[in-house]
Amino acid sequence: MPTRERLVQVGARRGEVIQYELGTELHEAWTAAGLTLAALAGAVGITRQYLARIEHGSARDVPLALYARLFAVLGMRLGARAYPAAPPLRDAGHVALLRRLRATLPIAARMHTEVPIVGEPVGRAWDAQVRMGQWYLNVEAETRIRDVQAMDRRIALKQSSDATTPILLLVADTKTNRLALRAAGPLLTGRFPLDARPMLRALRAGRCPPASGIVLL
Repeated sequence: MPTRERLVQVGARRGEVIQYELGTELHEAWTAAGLTLAALAGAVGITRQYLARIEHGSARDVPLALYARLFAVLGMRLGARAYPAAPPLRDAGHVALLRRLRATLPIAARMHTEVPIVGEPVGRAWDAQVRMGQWYLNVEAETRIRDVQAMDRRIALKQSSDATTPILLLVADTKTNRLALRAAGPLLTGRFPLDARPMLRALRAGRCPPASGIVLL
């Protein structure tokens, strides 16, 4: 599982790269527009010196709104998207939920966490994978269900790379989660047809469940 320090460092390095790339694109845009650096700085209310640092990627913590204003003056629109790139930092509840699952498994079973999905270019990973003998089972763990449809879409994307392997949707046993699953109804039934009891019975016996299912622990 990634540490907080490692994830923060990765994010910091990515931020530096983005700032440098935006500065380079900004330089190309204002020179192509025939403006001076002073004119562009004056248009958005900053100093020429500050804009020069932005352009060279040496200014720190530049507000995203300022980049948007600069590009707007140059007739451009700034866009931004976030993409999955690495397993996220997990909280204590998530770790505890996976430990509860491990406690239900036979001693001979192996459980690995944050298992990368083969062939995925964006670094998606299963929260865990249970292996025993010749079979394995992918696990997606949820401590709190907030958006059932978003969760289902995320799992569907992961499953597309390994459609034949059963999935265990592991959910923390809380009143909120029970209500969310009950309200979801048919939306999840098609992807997770197996009830919790036969799912757990198969796992405790060291057998691969015959289909995907949901288990609350």
